[in-house]
Amino acid sequence: MKPTVLAGPLSVLAALLYVVAAGASQTQGSNPPKWWQSDLYKRELNLTAEQSRHLEEIFQAAVPKQKELKKALDEAEALFEHLAEQRDQKNAGEQINRVISARAELMRSHSLMLLEMRFVLTPQQWSKLGALQQQQQKANEKQRASEKSK
Repeated sequence: MKPTVLAGPLSVLAALLYVVAAGASQTQGSNPPKWWQSDLYKRELNLTAEQSRHLEEIFQAAVPKQKELKKALDEAEALFEHLAEQRDQKNAGEQINRVISARAELMRSHSLMLLEMRFVLTPQQWSKLGALQQQQQKANEKQRASEKSK
């Protein structure tokens, strides 16, 4: 399965959360692994140093916008929660549109970043990336299931 710019909702959400978390944790001094810097992905995809550098530049350029949009989403969701807790049905109902719009903007920004990254890779690399990400997702799900059963 090839990764798409607008993949299934869970894939996009998972990738989106990773990017947002990566951007947030970078401000706290830690650097989460990025697939284009991973030895496994570099080797499996035959990434060149130039490709890896270019992917990092795309990511770094997107981080400030992602943080800004994530903050706007968090604020819209917090206001919605407040209005719902106050049982203000009219204003909470109106706030839902703001939450949806903020989430859509964040996803749009992330999708544009992915599209830009896609064009750095060859079609073969992009296809292989999708397969590697599927394998990783299955491994993560298996690990989570194993941890829950303990």
